[in-house]
Amino acid sequence: MTEIGIFGSEGRMGQAIAAMLDGMGAGHAGGVDKGGDALSLAKDADVLVDFSTPEALAAHLDAARGAGTPILIGTTGLEQAHHDAIDAAAKDIPVLLAANTSLGVNLLAHLVRDAARRLGSDWDIEIVEMHHRHKVDAPSGTALLLGEAAAKGRDVSLGDVAERGRDGTDCKRAEGAIGFASLRGGSVAGEHLAIFATDGERIELGHRAENRDIFARGAIKAALWLDGMPAGRYVMTDVLGL
Repeated sequence: MTEIGIFGSEGRMGQAIAAMLDGMGAGHAGGVDKGGDALSLAKDADVLVDFSTPEALAAHLDAARGAGTPILIGTTGLEQAHHDAIDAAAKDIPVLLAANTSLGVNLLAHLVRDAARRLGSDWDIEIVEMHHRHKVDAPSGTALLLGEAAAKGRDVSLGDVAERGRDGTDCKRAEGAIGFASLRGGSVAGEHLAIFATDGERIELGHRAENRDIFARGAIKAALWLDGMPAGRYVMTDVLGL
């Protein structure tokens, strides 16, 4: 049985994963939160999952490398320095970075990429997301995942075409832009919509999360898949075989 250790075990996702492990044929190697012994957990676990904070990621990657333990990273709000650390760790251990661990969302990203590739630049792309009132980062990691998928479909860099937070009287969209809108309120677990709009027609590809179980289930499935993989950097579409 694969023993899974959880960084951020007291958070919502950490608790949801722990509650679901037994039903998916996985064991619980324990959990660590702020100030805990990350290396000890890494040595006890067959696979680690990290749903803590960006500030803790470097220490968790160091612990995973030190123990030679694969790690799935579900933490969002990462910056370039975090990605550099992930790249470095992936030289020694398997690392899977997942902005969203829902299998449905990752299939959606695949569809968005394909649609962007097939539709011309006269189709405008907008990414709309809504989450609960307590979410601190915007756009969400999943919205950025969808934006990256659209940008890859068009063979452009998202950083060059993204439009965020429009406000004022000079907000006409640039041709080829990928726009983002973030909504916050209530207890929404997560809703994402990729809109492709042109003159006279519109395509909407979306996903609605009804509870956090879908993310926990996807995270466990991905962690089980990661166990035994060679060192390298992976994404959720690898788990889906896309």
